[in-house]
Amino acid sequence: MFNLKKVSNARLAFAAILISVGVLFGIVISSNLGWMPLGQAKVEPLSPKVTEPLEATEKAFVMIAKRVVPSVVNISTTKMTKGPEETPYSPFFQDPYFRRFFEEEMPRDHESPRKRKEQSLGSGVIVSEDGYIITNNHVVEGADEIKVLLSDKREFTGKVVGSDPKTDLAVIKIKASDLPTVVWGDSDKIEVGEFVLAIGSPFGLNQTVTSGIISAKGRANVGIADYEDFIQTDAAINPGNSGGALVNIRGELVGINTAIFTRSGGYMGIGFAVPANMVKSVMDSLVKVGKVTRGWLGVYIQDITPELAKQFNLSSNQGALVSDVIDGSPAEKAGFERGDVIVGYNGKEVENTGYLRNLVAQTLVGKVIDVRVIRDGNEKVLKVTIAELPAEVSKGRGEKEEGTGGIFEGVTVQNLTPDFRERLDIPEKVIGVLVTAVETGSVAEESGLKAGDVILEINKKSTKTIKDFSKVVGEVKKEEGVLLLVFREGMTIFITMSPGK
Repeated sequence: MFNLKKVSNARLAFAAILISVGVLFGIVISSNLGWMPLGQAKVEPLSPKVTEPLEATEKAFVMIAKRVVPSVVNISTTKMTKGPEETPYSPFFQDPYFRRFFEEEMPRDHESPRKRKEQSLGSGVIVSEDGYIITNNHVVEGADEIKVLLSDKREFTGKVVGSDPKTDLAVIKIKASDLPTVVWGDSDKIEVGEFVLAIGSPFGLNQTVTSGIISAKGRANVGIADYEDFIQTDAAINPGNSGGALVNIRGELVGINTAIFTRSGGYMGIGFAVPANMVKSVMDSLVKVGKVTRGWLGVYIQDITPELAKQFNLSSNQGALVSDVIDGSPAEKAGFERGDVIVGYNGKEVENTGYLRNLVAQTLVGKVIDVRVIRDGNEKVLKVTIAELPAEVSKGRGEKEEGTGGIFEGVTVQNLTPDFRERLDIPEKVIGVLVTAVETGSVAEESGLKAGDVILEINKKSTKTIKDFSKVVGEVKKEEGVLLLVFREGMTIFITMSPGK
């Protein structure tokens, strides 16, 4: 009888022999060819041509860290605040039997409500051998006690020399000498894409170094400070990094780390630093006079939109459009006019209003500056003596009402009466028609016109009364855009209205 079991066993034995022979044959061939079994692959070292640039970069980062880390300090602050809930004084609290049930919550013997300590951490950068340290205003603001920990573990008590909330910067001083200092860099010369290192104390982890690049320059309207010209970086910045150093590949200070954009409370790849040139200007002013003295030109300015560029026959959107000149200001004395476009300031190209505002603010009071403007298509240079920015800033108010036809469909205006002047705080010198309402979804609303605005001009033609307004509006063709000069909240601005909007 045919034995199936014996045949199966024979086949299995034959297969095992074949596999064994195959493995032995493979080992012999691979050894002769210089191959190694899987998991023991022979790895050749990378060519020096590949590794040398990487090693050079690595050594540069190491050298920068060694050079700069000692000048970056940890700042811890303490402030006393009242408890979230203050229990009023009561005679019952003085009864020993009653008190023992509320020992921790009740104030003792006419004591004021218990206070609690709030502690926070930040960073700072030593900028002078005798103990001046730059940091953020929000790091030390309202602090009752400031402790400064150096990289060599020495601890000092810090004192605020001066602070400037408008740039979120502060200078503190410790009693020490021969301290390691940072080297100042020129933040105007940095370029997007450059390597940078951020050094500080995130979450209290002293002298932490992270790396990245400069992601953008001139970031404004971030909502962190009044004067913004931030450097944006993707170097990791976290809570506690505030006030720390942002340095370039040469180990020079190019910024003071100030804030992050985050939805999680931690690093998300977007950090902001105050440029070193602005920092130095603010610091010098705080150290010398205890406050920040800012330059003042005396003009109202606005960014140039494509529509405004078209109306003013400009070749680009670069520059700052002068919408008004303040009476008695340095600009008025120098001959500035409404409609001038400022394209150069003290040898620097003016990109936008934020950049110009920072340039003027950092200019020494009394300094004579050359300002390049485009007026009626021609470029000219005006010499202006910069004054100190006045402390008071006047602001107006706005209101509402309704309509006309054509491109002004949905806009209601009326003559500017003494009553409206008083209610809206509109100066006597402002002469125009008051916008009392702007219809939702109208071209005017989408263009930015608001109730409470006073229209002074349309297409550079005066609109002193309703009659003037109707006459000028009647001359505007339906398919044409218009240029408005509007008084709003203490200043004049240009607004463009286009049928396509």
